[in-house]
Amino acid sequence: MVTIATFNEPAKAKHLKDRLQESGVKADVHNEGQMQTVAFMSKPRANAKVLVHEQDFEKAHTLMVDWEAADPDIGAAIRCPNCQSPRIEYPQMTRRFHTPWLANLLFALKLFEKEFYCRDCQFTWGGENPR
Repeated sequence: MVTIATFNEPAKAKHLKDRLQESGVKADVHNEGQMQTVAFMSKPRANAKVLVHEQDFEKAHTLMVDWEAADPDIGAAIRCPNCQSPRIEYPQMTRRFHTPWLANLLFALKLFEKEFYCRDCQFTWGGENPR
């Protein structure tokens, strides 16, 4: 399965999942919020991922683009400002840092700024979603 959308709020991810399923696209939500809250001592962000089968990606993407303008919950999806990818992580070291306890310490001491990270183009940007 591949990520079609990333949201800060699990309810918005579930809403997209439900709309996709009503349109015949099998979708699932993966919520990483609990891990972020404990590990990074912060409010979860970019934690709710809507996943679809790879063969359904184009159909799901077309539906999502059609719905975004009229549905603010779907329009709240986070995308990379550089390449428009939905494959976003926050903070940027959640899965790439080999010693998570050190990342936790750097974040807690505010020695390392939390940023959004695009898994496709490796672009990072400030802690506020630009959308």
